Amino acid sequence: VTTVSDPFASGAEAVHVVTAEQQNNPEQAPLDRAKFFADLAQDAPQVERTGTPTISFKGASLVYPSQPNRPALDNISADIYPGEFVFVVGHSGSGKSSLLRLITREQKATHGQVIVAGQDLTRMRNSKVPYLRRQIGTVFQDFKLLPDKTVYENVSFALECIGKPRSVIKVQVPEVLRLVGLGQKMDAYPDQLSGGEQQRVSVARAMVNRPPLLICDEPTGNLDPAISLGIMKLLDRINRAGTTVVMATHDREMVDSMRKRVIALEAGHIVRDQEKGGYGYYGAL
Repeated sequence: VTTVSDPFASGAEAVHVVTAEQQNNPEQAPLDRAKFFADLAQDAPQVERTGTPTISFKGASLVYPSQPNRPALDNISADIYPGEFVFVVGHSGSGKSSLLRLITREQKATHGQVIVAGQDLTRMRNSKVPYLRRQIGTVFQDFKLLPDKTVYENVSFALECIGKPRSVIKVQVPEVLRLVGLGQKMDAYPDQLSGGEQQRVSVARAMVNRPPLLICDEPTGNLDPAISLGIMKLLDRINRAGTTVVMATHDREMVDSMRKRVIALEAGHIVRDQEKGGYGYYGAL
């Protein structure tokens, strides 16, 4: 497993950034989103694409039984290295979510290989999959919070499921909630939170076990464009601490402004893999 620096070490600074915005104008952010994203990308650390990739697709294909003649992914090959921030773009149905499902082993490649953290997922026994997922944080478009549990309980549940002792839970849960700016809302329930706050809980839950890899499937898709800025600031901070981030998105302005690595999909094929890329220069994504 790739060793990364501790994103919680700079948690106090992250809290200051988030709560200052909330205090000045709750759930608001700069109106110039393009400038915000461009500023966010400035001075981003350069990632050396050497050594062992965190994720490696080797001629991987995925065919769903319901569509045997139309592969969701067709012979894709790409390497993603420790500390990278990669946008996965493409129109609906292009294969973005399917690619993420291969990484988490929610789906198994029909052909080829998918290697994550040095483990060949195409050969992995189902009994080993839960152990793989402990090394991967996931954030979704819909927050997937448990409505009858508090913010603290939603996050601690992720650690309870993998058998972490209560002494560890009592330390790590408050730490990660402070990191995302929700240290004062541990006892609140999901229906008492705004959409942006609920997504922060989702990010906290994904990061509480300190995984080296974070997978995000349209994490800002259900949020107001202004509110999504706070989530991206948080993901950027997590990435700068060394966590590898792979994010599927339809947000053209975000991708064009941040100039991260872009993997573009069309009809299950990788049609572009570009350093400091934009959303697209071909077709209508």
